[in-house]
Amino acid sequence: MALENLSRMRLATRRRESSYQRDGGNHDYKVVAPGAAHCVGELAGPGVIRHVWMTALGDDPDLLRTASLRIWWDGAAEPSVDVPLGDFFGAGFGQTANFASLPLSCMPQAGKGMNCWFPMPFRSGARIEVLNEGAQPLKHLFYYVDWESVPALDPEEAYFHAWFARENPCQGISDQGMSNWDYQMEGHNVDGAGNFVLLDFAGRGHYVGSVVSIHNLRVTDQNNWYGEGDDMIFLDGDARPTLHGTGTEDYFCTAWGPRESFCGPYAGLVLAGGENFCGRNVMYRFHVEDPVHFQREIRVTIEHGHANRRSDDWSSVAYWYAAAPGTPRQARVAVADRIPYPAEHLPGLPCIE
Repeated sequence: MALENLSRMRLATRRRESSYQRDGGNHDYKVVAPGAAHCVGELAGPGVIRHVWMTALGDDPDLLRTASLRIWWDGAAEPSVDVPLGDFFGAGFGQTANFASLPLSCMPQAGKGMNCWFPMPFRSGARIEVLNEGAQPLKHLFYYVDWESVPALDPEEAYFHAWFARENPCQGISDQGMSNWDYQMEGHNVDGAGNFVLLDFAGRGHYVGSVVSIHNLRVTDQNNWYGEGDDMIFLDGDARPTLHGTGTEDYFCTAWGPRESFCGPYAGLVLAGGENFCGRNVMYRFHVEDPVHFQREIRVTIEHGHANRRSDDWSSVAYWYAAAPGTPRQARVAVADRIPYPAEHLPGLPCIE
């Protein structure tokens, strides 16, 4: 209830880190060399990051996938946030597009003004950096980090986390010798074996949503709907899904194989693909009013096509809060494995229309 709390007086002092030119000039950006990291801010706690704005330009066409936003809390050895720059802000595939949700938005021009309003508390300190793992310089990195210095944090305030995952392609089955209906709609999967994993984390906390990007890799003149896979969330050691949904588009609060972009405060479809669901599709679902609490562990998964029959390119960013800084039980995706396919189609294969 953000507006409800807006009138409440709090003991807090506004602070900011930004890329402004320190001698008063107008070169208000930083350059990040290939293989280098730029420290956006070293913040002394206790405090809460309230807003992050960034925009980045360079010659690398995959810049927003080869550069990453990384954040460490309270001197932790590993970053609790480690996500390609564009994907963190909801711009899947490193392709910017205008959209607005409650915690994330990408603003004009063409979605290049990237914003995050997830609150990020810390106790002793925070370190924020942008790491450039590409072969070209990040020539123009502009940023604001707006935060509050506070006297103390409530003991129940948790640490913000975000993590990137990709499976390219997901391990499906061949459609040879099957009717399109059988391939897309039939089969059984009761325990989530082989599902795409958005998050696998041990600890106490609450999951607050994800951005999922799906590049449709199947070439066919038949119905080529990439969804139909159920969301399955496993909590605290449950062998069967604790929360079992009814289909990919249903989890993202849409319906009936959506083909149009839409942006809502908690769910939306940023990129709706091309004809017959081809190409790039980006969707988000944020559990702001309905966070998913876990006491010991959480595993967030979705089938890639019903019963995991499809072999598309899936990537995601999961967002959650945890009682202590940490990393999931998933490996970090290497920069070479983050590069997306071309936007229009697979090399040498047409996008069926």
